[in-house]
Amino acid sequence: MFGLIKKIIGSNNDKVQTTDHDIVDAHLALTVLLLEAAYADGECSGEEKKHLVETLVTKFGISRQEINTLLADRDKEQREYVDLFVYTQFINENFSEKQKIDIMESVWRIILLDDHLEAHEDHFAHKLASLLRLSHKDLIDAKLRARKQLS
Repeated sequence: MFGLIKKIIGSNNDKVQTTDHDIVDAHLALTVLLLEAAYADGECSGEEKKHLVETLVTKFGISRQEINTLLADRDKEQREYVDLFVYTQFINENFSEKQKIDIMESVWRIILLDDHLEAHEDHFAHKLASLLRLSHKDLIDAKLRARKQLS
């Protein structure tokens, strides 16, 4: 997985070296977190993928080429454990609280897109909010805004 990460972001100038010597940048962190949200229930539907890509492009300004590379490689690889701490640590160090709430709202939109909240998805959202150092109120408010946007 980290070979893929290094390949994808190898030409970026906004790199951050983590303590594990794995390279993380904002686009990668956002993509991984939203992908994990999409796969929280064990699968990612075509509709979820489409929404994920649109969110990354329109809300976070990530190129379709970069997203498509990540998604193609993600589909090829066997599902493996992703250490969310590496990505959330980067986000905590480089994003404002409002930006983190926007991320949480995007995560909720992907999770709620199929109008069915499974226990795994809810657990993922709560875990992510905790790792992003967001309050329970921030988590619930983001969920309510996401639900309203989808209706």
